[in-house]
Amino acid sequence: MTEYTVEFVGTGETIEVSDTETILSKCIEEGIAQEYSCRVGMCLACSAEIVEGDVTQPAARGLTDEEAENYALTCMARPQSDLKLDRGKYPPSIEDESAATTETAAADDD
Repeated sequence: MTEYTVEFVGTGETIEVSDTETILSKCIEEGIAQEYSCRVGMCLACSAEIVEGDVTQPAARGLTDEEAENYALTCMARPQSDLKLDRGKYPPSIEDESAATTETAAADDD
């Protein structure tokens, strides 16, 4: 078991996470307010942009392969190196869904 430092940019929060535990589980244990919902890698609520470092997250089904290179679902992600994460940053696919929902709602109002 190897421990890695996970730093959340812009917050001053840093935790030590082993390569056998998820970032979210350690956040909960340490009392760090990390958003989450489903805890199974589907809803993207726990998403964070990977600023620096690597994670493994084979069960993160809510991300495309390309998104998984740049975003971590903290409920699934296990560190593979020291990390810098920017919480509250969502992959393009969730932004596209939000825009489509807004456009559909606007069209329904017409």
